[in-house]
Parts: sequence; C-alpha cells; structure tokens
Amino acid sequence: MAIKRDVTFTLNGASYEELAPALSSPLRTALDQALEGRDLDSEQALAVAEARGADLVAVAAVADRLRRETVGDDVTYVVNRNINFTNICMIGCTFCCFGQSAHSPSAYWHPLETVADKAEEAWLMGATEVCVQGGLPPELDGFYYRRILEAIKQRAPALHIHAFSPMEVVYGVERTGMPLRDYLQMLRDAGLGSVPGTAAEILDDRVRGLISRKKLTREQWIAVITTAHELGIPTTSTMMYGHVEQPSDWVSHLLLLRSMQRATGGFTEFVPLGFIHEKTALYRTGLARPGSTVEEDVAVHALARIVLNSSIPNIQISWVKLGWEVSRLCLRAGANDCGGTLMEEHISSASGEVAATSATPEELQAFIASEGRTPVERSTTYRVLRRFDRMSAGEDYRQGMASAMPRRTAEESGFSR
Repeated sequence: MAIKRDVTFTLNGASYEELAPALSSPLRTALDQALEGRDLDSEQALAVAEARGADLVAVAAVADRLRRETVGDDVTYVVNRNINFTNICMIGCTFCCFGQSAHSPSAYWHPLETVADKAEEAWLMGATEVCVQGGLPPELDGFYYRRILEAIKQRAPALHIHAFSPMEVVYGVERTGMPLRDYLQMLRDAGLGSVPGTAAEILDDRVRGLISRKKLTREQWIAVITTAHELGIPTTSTMMYGHVEQPSDWVSHLLLLRSMQRATGGFTEFVPLGFIHEKTALYRTGLARPGSTVEEDVAVHALARIVLNSSIPNIQISWVKLGWEVSRLCLRAGANDCGGTLMEEHISSASGEVAATSATPEELQAFIASEGRTPVERSTTYRVLRRFDRMSAGEDYRQGMASAMPRRTAEESGFSR
C-alpha cells in the first residue's frame, strides 16, 4: 500500500536574503556562517536543527544554495536491486518488523543459487549494483557471507556488490573468531565492493539501549566503518530519525560522521532514514512517536546539507520512506541523490506503509526532471555513467528514456555458470 502523508508544510521559494531579517540572532549567525563555508559547532547546528515554520523555510533556502554551489543541479541515482537473502533474525529490534524467528511460517532463507539468480536478473535488466543484507540467523556460518559474494561474482563478475551492514560484519567476526580487519579483507578479496552504513540508527548508546539493546554498540559501528575505509572499502552513512531521539541527537550523530569523514574520506553519501512506525513494537508500546513529521523530514535533510556539505557532499532521499511529495521538498532542501531503483524492498515495507518498493530508471528520471533538475545515472561510488537532458516529465519523456536504457544480453554479461 502506498504511503499517504499530509503535506501541509511548503517551501515558498523565498530567498534567504528575504527571510533573514525575521530570524533570531543565533539562527541567522549559524546560517550566515554556513554560507561562508565555515563549520558549525554543536550549539549552532542545534539552532538549525530546531528551526520550524518560517525559520525552516530559511534553513531550507540555505541548504538548497549550498547544494547548488557544491554539486550543482544534477540529481543522481543508481540502477540497483535489493537482495534480502534471509529474514530469520535473533536480534529482535523493537523498530523492525522484518526479522522473523526460524520457526515462523513467514521465515525464509534463499539458497545461494537463488541469490545468484536475482543478481544475474538484475544485471540483465541494466543494474550496476546489488545491495545484499539479511537478518542474523542463530545458526549462521560466519563464512556464509563470503560464499554469497563468491556466488554472485561467479554469475555476474562486473556487478558491484554493496553488502553486509556493520551488524552483519560484527556477527561474522563473532562466528568465525577472525580479527575484524582480516574478516573485512577476506570479504573484499571475495568481491565486496562497498558496505552499507546501516545499523547506525542514532549513534548514541543511550538511544540504542532504548530501541535495540542487542544490536552492536556505537563504538563497534565506528570500528567496522573505520576499518573498512582503511582497507579501501567505501561505505554509506545513515541515520534513523522520528522515534525516541531529539534534534540534539541528530546534531551529535552528524558531527560524528563529519569527524569520521575527515579522518578517513570513505563515506560516499549520507542517507536520512525516517522511522516507519505502524507495526513496530517500539511504537505500539508507546515508547516512540509516530514517525517523523514532514517538517522533521525537511529539517533533517537540510541540516545534513549544512553540517556535512564540505565533507559528505551527497545527501540522499529515501523515496520509499518519504513518499514522492515529501521527497520533492527534500530535493529543494539540500538533497541531490535519489538512491536506487531497488527492484524489490522488504525491510521498510514490513513495518508499515511505504511509497513503493521499486522504481524504474525512467520513473526516477521523470521525477527528477519534473523538479527542473538533471537526471544522472551513477555508479555506487558516484562515477557518472549517463547524463540525461533536462526535460519536462511526461509520457514522451518516459518513453524516450526507456529507449535510451538498453538491457544487457547474456553474451554481454560475461556470466559463467
């Protein structure tokens, strides 16, 4: 079922100069400093994070200007497929409805052949990436992650494999007894191209204790990501918001990511992830608020642009969680990337209503062009693969893009069975 949101907050297109005189002194000082290219400290960033109403319109205007100056009017996306190889999980995060016990009638564990089939199918459909993640089955062999990589690479050697959250990496280390560095190097040698920076939620152990007591700690997440970067394995970075956290937690999280990026340079992007609440225990037990408001969505994306602009220039929207109309607002508030086509999505949609579980390249191109921005197909690491003329969205546009997106043949793919 498609997500339905009451989008009453709007961005009126006013310039920062028009709005600045009405701002409080702390907020105006922070925004002026951001426009000068200087870092905000935690107090200044909090003033930005807490802006709402007309103040938030000014914040969004600054974020949009910084986006334009830093990355221009391109909006990127990747043609990819999600592969969730199992939903069996022993962790029991209260914010997640994806994980199932091994005895649940809805539990599944795709064999390696099926995972390879899905990867091959994605490649033939034009994908350049597969994103592979799963639950944590209690009987998992720690070397199974390597076998997944090998199975995919045997079938589609040129496909980029973006796989295994820091939680999965920690689990693999625990199950094998290998040192973290050696384990990640083993995965890299088997074909791991990059690591999703999920399982971050909020990087504060107080918050983590409320929402996911059994999950990895803040320090473990940092260790996995930092070690991956040291080994030349890029990662994304994420933050889940709209549950028990507060704007001060957003600020601490983003400042930590900024510091890590300046030390390692390994983050490719930042992805704000709104909490999908409806079916989760965290919400049903009264601990969490019912997801983010639209103003919070805009505030988080704008804050991310303002805080991370000089260190992590790519800010991604999660259209699955936001819905298309709120995604438009976030593109006008600092975001410059639409993520992936996904082809299938199971984790967010297990917890409640989402906008969709897949999008075609043509649909993403049309959505981007309808905002007056330039659609650009990218690789996982933001190498430009294809740039499309900026055109008005519509059926002629989608048909033109469809003809411009050739699908691969088996002979072109270099598959071996």
